[in-house]
Amino acid sequence: MRKRTPVSWLALASLAAVLIDAAPAAAAVLKATLITPADDARLERSRVERAYLGHPGGPLAEGLELAVDEARFELEAAGAEVALASVPAASVDAARAAAVAAEKNGAAVLLTDLPAEWTLAVADAVKLPVLNLSDASDRLRQQDCRARLFHLIPSERMRSDALAQTLVSRKWSKLLLLVGGSPQDASRAATAQASIKRYGLQLVGSKPFKLSADPRERDLANPLLLTAGSSYDAVWVVDSDGEFARTLPYRTVLPRPVVGDGGLLALAWHAQFERYGAPQVARRFAKATKRPMTAHDWAAWMAGKTLTAAAIAAPKGPNAAWAQAVAKSSLDGSKGTGLSFRAWDGQLRQPMLLSDGQGVIAQAPADGVLHPRNVLDTLGADAPEKLCPSPR
Repeated sequence: MRKRTPVSWLALASLAAVLIDAAPAAAAVLKATLITPADDARLERSRVERAYLGHPGGPLAEGLELAVDEARFELEAAGAEVALASVPAASVDAARAAAVAAEKNGAAVLLTDLPAEWTLAVADAVKLPVLNLSDASDRLRQQDCRARLFHLIPSERMRSDALAQTLVSRKWSKLLLLVGGSPQDASRAATAQASIKRYGLQLVGSKPFKLSADPRERDLANPLLLTAGSSYDAVWVVDSDGEFARTLPYRTVLPRPVVGDGGLLALAWHAQFERYGAPQVARRFAKATKRPMTAHDWAAWMAGKTLTAAAIAAPKGPNAAWAQAVAKSSLDGSKGTGLSFRAWDGQLRQPMLLSDGQGVIAQAPADGVLHPRNVLDTLGADAPEKLCPSPR
């Protein structure tokens, strides 16, 4: 019988060291924190039940989580991982503190479902990429932009440009503008007028409206009085609250379409979109959440896809690599074309859907609209219009 040659402990130790060196290094975990309002009036039950088109339909964390869950096999194959956390904030100071705490705890990306001022406070408090999921204010893309601030939800200018292109394509050139009384409505009305001018439409009149319980002010929201005295092809209504705009279609003096915040709306998403794999996305979301997918949910879902794309592109990190990957992301939003962030304002360029609430009537950019580089840049502020002072 042959004698076994004894194996020294030193040899075993050397073999173990070789195996350890050959094993792949453990992937770093991309940590992301979503900051939301503690008491969100938009999600008050009676308001959600009204289901105003273009308004949130539920917590955005649901779309975010769905996207990460859908990418779990790709993440595993790449040896990557994404960890999500959510923090409520009751004030702008609380949002700022939550951002600082998340950065100290190792977060690589922050996400916000917050008003504009709160989002700016978060972006200024940290040195991380911040993904804005819900605020459409043009100021966040222009004079109040930040170098590390990215926007998944379309801007107000993108929505108004999409509407203007659609009106041009249908030769509805004469417009009557009805504007609510809030500061937000005034700002959005100015944006609408910029789009009307950009696409050569004619504004035949602009009138304010006011919803009031005071009987003496009842006529200020009377559709017949508001739409009388002018000849127009369509009525464009600016109503951030949504209550008046919903009641306007079929109540105008002239039998004309209503667009803006009632009638026909420009949206990032609608659950009845029937192309490019969109029905499958909508069904997966509805199965997971028991509600239809809104435009805000789509923006959150796209934020989740942005996180997973960054984690897969740089599975070992560090945070700087993930930040670069976010800015360079090329994403599939089930809208028929690749989506990417604009270098000059951090906005996710994307097609818009025109919907009456029952289905998708049209898409923008409209057929025939041209651009020297990317036709998606006909929606929103283009590079020559850049007002963002922050370098990118």
